[in-house]
Amino acid sequence: MFQRLSNSWELVKASARVLSADKELAVFPLISAGALLLVSAFFVVPLVLVGLDGRVTDSPLGVVAALLFYVATSFVIFFCNSALVGAALIRLRGGDPTVADGFRIASGKAGLILGYAVVVATVGVLLRAIQERAGLLGRIVTGLVGIAWNLATFLAVPVLVSEEVGPVEAVQRSASLLRRTWGEQVVGNFGVGTVTGLAGFALTVTFVPLVVLAAASTSTLLLGLTIGAYVFSLMALALASATLSGIYTAAVYRYAAEGVVGGGFEPAMVQGAFRPR
Repeated sequence: MFQRLSNSWELVKASARVLSADKELAVFPLISAGALLLVSAFFVVPLVLVGLDGRVTDSPLGVVAALLFYVATSFVIFFCNSALVGAALIRLRGGDPTVADGFRIASGKAGLILGYAVVVATVGVLLRAIQERAGLLGRIVTGLVGIAWNLATFLAVPVLVSEEVGPVEAVQRSASLLRRTWGEQVVGNFGVGTVTGLAGFALTVTFVPLVVLAAASTSTLLLGLTIGAYVFSLMALALASATLSGIYTAAVYRYAAEGVVGGGFEPAMVQGAFRPR
């Protein structure tokens, strides 16, 4: 267990080295976040105005609205993730990607990405509908199903980017790779979240006393600057976490599908994750 956690930490550091070599990779999560804000405002405000901000699956209109919202947000996320993964794969294969390269790759797969977004949105709406109507046991079961679904689709985006398959085949292919390589993907992604979570905790511990001192100074400007610096630091941390996760996913997929690595990754880092059970 400790060896796997240590190995995952090395994978996180290798992802950081790739990001250091291609800092423009952080542009994709940034654009994704901005687009998600616009899409959410476009859907959420009208839903609240017509009273569908509660159990949206209680009415046919709510179900349709929820499905459209999930499709739109999923498409934005998967499109930008596809661009990030595509650019990261270029770097891992020895190239020097640009932001345009990433979006060119994603644009070439836009139809498939939309189809995959529909599949994911449909599953999401169904799980939400069940959760809103089920008791405690039903919520636990749907929660476990949701976790299993997230694991099964972990490599679906790089599969869509790299292979000539449709949305459903991408899920099946991702699940197949996961069955052969169970463990390291989950631990590695957990490692990215753990590192950024600890960093976020450290930021909070650092900034809370500063905010208190700024408030005690009675200076509105100083208080605003301190809070602004804290929020900016958290946003930068979230951006780094999303970028590292995309790079990590690309590296895991490349070794699982092609048996090779590249960039800042060493074969020994991932060999233990890709042996038949």
